[in-house]
Amino acid sequence: MNGMLKKINTLEPILICGPTASGKSKLAMNLANDIGAIIINADALQIYDGWRILTARPNLSDEKKVRHFLYGTKPMNEPYSVGNWLKDLEKILINYNDTPKIIVGGTGLYFTSLIQGIAEIPSTTPKIRSEVDNWYKSEGHEALASWLKDHDPKTFSLIDSNNPARTIRAIEILSQTGKGLSDWQKTDTKAILNFSKENSFVLNIEVNVLTKRISDRFENMMKYGAIDEVKKKIKFWNKNYPAFKAIGAQEIYCYLKEELTLEEATQKAIIRTRQYAKRQRTWFRSKMKNWTQIDV
Repeated sequence: MNGMLKKINTLEPILICGPTASGKSKLAMNLANDIGAIIINADALQIYDGWRILTARPNLSDEKKVRHFLYGTKPMNEPYSVGNWLKDLEKILINYNDTPKIIVGGTGLYFTSLIQGIAEIPSTTPKIRSEVDNWYKSEGHEALASWLKDHDPKTFSLIDSNNPARTIRAIEILSQTGKGLSDWQKTDTKAILNFSKENSFVLNIEVNVLTKRISDRFENMMKYGAIDEVKKKIKFWNKNYPAFKAIGAQEIYCYLKEELTLEEATQKAIIRTRQYAKRQRTWFRSKMKNWTQIDV
């Protein structure tokens, strides 16, 4: 990394992306201390104010040492889209124009939208989200994917149709607007940043090493407050809001409701995290192959 640092243009934002538990937050902190930068979140769930432990948000000590933005700034019951993130980010870039900036996170869509632009897609109502979610739970992903293929083949061919979240989102948009997600995405958009390979980094980590990190990290989360974090949210739990889809949250909720043992909840969450990391790596390989690759 030291050789790469010499090529970085600190006058432009530095992008650091990587799978969960790959060490990107630590890298961002070290670099921020070296160049006097602020750190901006690019993780879709770390934006919410209720999940410091479960989403591995920076701790209070790190936040005191380096100014952090867009961490824990949104209420749990408020939807937050990539479009919202881009608008919030643009304000920070303008306000801190003369300050080095590091944008770090694991949500690949945030980064690709930042340098390619994104269409303004309408948000869906809680009613539509609930209906599609109930359909998914009653009939399963295969039924939804088959329906999407019949009713919106263009979108079906473009998305990762093996990913339930992508399928569900596409059906929600079609149901809400009568217009397919692929058609919405054709809208002309303007990128906020120009791509610079020298300032754009993807962290790669050997799968077995990442698997162990994921297991160790979640077990530590369980020991040091994740259960209490979920317990405080039970009174206003709403599975239809994106914030409550944080990995580990639903599993711990089921444990607190005595639907799972502690061991079952832990193992289910670890497996989901591994699956998520695999999807992240697939996205990075597909969408970010021209970024500077760093082997951890």
